[in-house]
Amino acid sequence: MITPQEIHSVKQRFGIIGNSPLLNHAIQVAMQAAPTDMTVLITGESGSGKESFSKIIHSLSLRKHGKFIAINCGAIPEGTIDSELFGHEKGSFTGAHEARKGYFEVTDGGTIFLDEIGEMPLGTQARLLRVLENGEFIRVGSSKVQKTNVRVITATNVNLLKAVEKGKFREDLYYRLNTVPIFVPPLRERGEDVVLLFRKFTSDFSEKYRVKPISLDPAAQQVLMRYPFPGNIRQLKNIAEQISLLEQEREVDAQTLSRYLPQEGSRLPMTLPNHGGGSESGDFSERDILYKVLFDMKKDMNELKKLVLESFQNGGLNSSIMQKHQGLFEDLESGLSKAETSESPSPYSVPLVLETQKNSSLDNVEYEDDVIEDILHEEDDNSLSLEKKEKEMIIKALQKHNNKRKYAAQDLGISERTLYRKIKQYEIE
Repeated sequence: MITPQEIHSVKQRFGIIGNSPLLNHAIQVAMQAAPTDMTVLITGESGSGKESFSKIIHSLSLRKHGKFIAINCGAIPEGTIDSELFGHEKGSFTGAHEARKGYFEVTDGGTIFLDEIGEMPLGTQARLLRVLENGEFIRVGSSKVQKTNVRVITATNVNLLKAVEKGKFREDLYYRLNTVPIFVPPLRERGEDVVLLFRKFTSDFSEKYRVKPISLDPAAQQVLMRYPFPGNIRQLKNIAEQISLLEQEREVDAQTLSRYLPQEGSRLPMTLPNHGGGSESGDFSERDILYKVLFDMKKDMNELKKLVLESFQNGGLNSSIMQKHQGLFEDLESGLSKAETSESPSPYSVPLVLETQKNSSLDNVEYEDDVIEDILHEEDDNSLSLEKKEKEMIIKALQKHNNKRKYAAQDLGISERTLYRKIKQYEIE
């Protein structure tokens, strides 16, 4: 039986702040699983602190004197992940100038932590299953079976059961990994832990920036505990740093704190069932969803521009054009059906700028041509604006973190694999 004192000791050793029942239960399960060699699957939202639990398990295990390697499966390109994990022989592929040991060979007798296991390719999943079941692996380009004695701990922020249903993750591997499940609670379910963490972060930043520590009044503490924190501990730490650096008054009230918290009404959801880019995964960062919304808005704007052009070319906004672009009018008060069936349509049934243009003289062909040319140029400019902004954001993040992709990806709110793909797409050096 693990006592509360033992749990407290582990918290102090690994710098874990908080006393919520869910957090204590997760630590207790990790401590119970540590002395065994059972595989562990750690689940929880991004930024909730899953990697800390892998370190707890390894440090309290019989393998604590062996190597511990943490690998982000989402950060390794699909074409090289087999080589990284299992090694390769000389000449097995272009660029393989010499034989190389993989992580499973190097970590023999130790522990491997596979983060973002849900992004592992299916072919690599089959190789991993063989390691878990038989302790065997084969280097890329070799036919020789090798043995390894490695404990595997995995983590994910996606629903692996849904991934299994969609054929994105092997069912047999899922049940093999899920021998001991550990759920790391999100920050919004940890109650007063939010205030304790905020106090710890602001204390650290006060030493870093050599300023007086920030303190929250009771009302501000309540605001902090009610906020959902979609980015979890990572987001809280970011807010604590902003306030520590920018606020002149060191005692922060509720109104001041609210300025640093995005409004809930404007906050985008964490996940969507389907992504506009064709991905079937249901887990996306808010930044990915924002891009989707912006692209949808651009599509609607282009549709509206086409409507304007047709109205110019047809001498006004007639009913056939309105019917063709029905989606642009369905939210108006009068409604499209009334505009089409009424003998004297309401003046609000069409945009005011178009109605004005319809009633004005169209003899000024030079003015009309200028308007059409402006619209066409604006459409061309908008088609590249989002890509340009995205490229600029990636370059700034890489410069900020000295080209360290892991931290740049965290700052951008995307996986390292996505960042790697974007760097290649935009040819960023």
